[in-house]
Amino acid sequence: MSAPSSLKEVYLDEMKDLWSANDQMIKTVKVLGDHTGDPKLKQMLEHSVGGIQKHTDILKDLIQQNGGEAEPEYCKGMEGLVTEARKHGIQEAPSDAKLRDVEIIAQYQRMSHYGLAGFGSAAAYAKALGRSEDEQKLKQAVSEIYKGDEFASKLAESLEQVAA
Repeated sequence: MSAPSSLKEVYLDEMKDLWSANDQMIKTVKVLGDHTGDPKLKQMLEHSVGGIQKHTDILKDLIQQNGGEAEPEYCKGMEGLVTEARKHGIQEAPSDAKLRDVEIIAQYQRMSHYGLAGFGSAAAYAKALGRSEDEQKLKQAVSEIYKGDEFASKLAESLEQVAA
């Protein structure tokens, strides 16, 4: 792939990267969910899979509407975050269920924050390109990711008190 030569190409590249990141995150969140002990955390992770897929569908539609190829561009950034999530949440996770859940939440949030940065950047590009409908859809995704992050933080705080 060659270097982008326009903001529109940067915009499309960002969304393709996010598509790949979301695909990787969905697989990992499902696996992390299988290793949780707290029912609220399990439910949150299951619910987030649907939200991530919804955001991926938005990306696919926006890529097509903007004349881009409807395929993801492999995201090495998320690959690293996924590797860390599996390491800390599964492979080298604490044996104590509450501590493991706290680790899983931290890893989930790291992956989510990658999405926040990407969707926020894509929304800014959409605005600069005069694509206000795209911008609103991307900003809505950012808002939904923030809500999930806030819930995850509160859940982590309650679990940390129990695990202390």
